[in-house]
Amino acid sequence: MGPSAPPRRGNRSTRNGQELRAYARGRLIESRLTPNAISMMGLAGNLVAAALVTQRLFFLAGVAFVLGSVMDTLDGRYSRMSGKGTLFGAFLDSTLDRIEEGIVLAAVAGYFAARGEDFAAAMCVVAVLFSLMVSYTRARAEALGVECKVGLATRPVRVVILSIGLIFAKGAGLGDFELLAPAVYAIAALTIFTTFQRVWHVRNELSGEVSGVKDDGGAAGDV
Repeated sequence: MGPSAPPRRGNRSTRNGQELRAYARGRLIESRLTPNAISMMGLAGNLVAAALVTQRLFFLAGVAFVLGSVMDTLDGRYSRMSGKGTLFGAFLDSTLDRIEEGIVLAAVAGYFAARGEDFAAAMCVVAVLFSLMVSYTRARAEALGVECKVGLATRPVRVVILSIGLIFAKGAGLGDFELLAPAVYAIAALTIFTTFQRVWHVRNELSGEVSGVKDDGGAAGDV
């Protein structure tokens, strides 16, 4: 019986990588970092992005918006991985998500209004309104026991579109592009479509059921 083959370099590298990730994960979990702290860092990044928009520093605003949005993604994952998540943390995360998206679009609306581009400014308002409706329809549906993740304009999609618009805005320094207004129009159109997608989805899921739920003014969905 011949000697056993030496371990493959690829397997050793994979094992070392897994051990390194496990070590880093363990140290992160043992740290004092909390999901709420990550959520607040995401808020700070988006506030910086909004401030940079008001100064017409669109490329830097896009970078700050991307970093803040990455924090929004990491807080949920870290919460599940570390076991440090709380019900209030989930509530805070959802609330801050709505604030962050709205405040950046509000700054963009102010930019368009200052330039006399009233239609683009109005579309920012529409984008904010229906971004909230996309989230509200899901929350209200889940309060009724219906899973509602359908639709095109999920938050990650909206973040990508707005990031592209900011980074390739006129004056951002990346060529003679003007993608900020088209990005806002795309978000407005997609969120309107997604809102009605979700309404239709919930209607189909609940069709034929006799509802004994008393209308409470929508309080169950206000998350």
